[in-house]
Amino acid sequence: MAAAAPIDDVVEIEQLLARYAIGMTRDDVASVMAVFTPDGTYSAFGATYTLADFPELVAAAPKGLFMTGTPQLDLDGDTGTGMQTLCFVDQTNHDMRIGWYTDTYRRTDVGWRLATRSMTFLRRSGDRDSGKAHDPRRPAPSI
Repeated sequence: MAAAAPIDDVVEIEQLLARYAIGMTRDDVASVMAVFTPDGTYSAFGATYTLADFPELVAAAPKGLFMTGTPQLDLDGDTGTGMQTLCFVDQTNHDMRIGWYTDTYRRTDVGWRLATRSMTFLRRSGDRDSGKAHDPRRPAPSI
């Protein structure tokens, strides 16, 4: 069994991920971008997006409530990996999307940040996948 991560690192990453969820819920792209490293990426829908893509990507996303669970973290010095559950509830019709994020973290000079975040959706069919485009306004990645 791996050694337990320092509690201050765990709390800092939990707060980082809370800022992501609140930023998405409030449609605050600047807050969402601030939790990533400058070279950070988000992957879903069969594509990977850089920070330069975030303003258009977040603008195209449905609006609603991002409810996340306590993350599972594996930290090793200044890097780490983890997973976090997500239940998104659409504001306009209360439809839900559920799944989990798979993350990598890196300690920077301003604290822990997400280096990568990848979404896996849980489907009614029982499938688990990175998602199909669900919003025709979703931009193509710039890279």
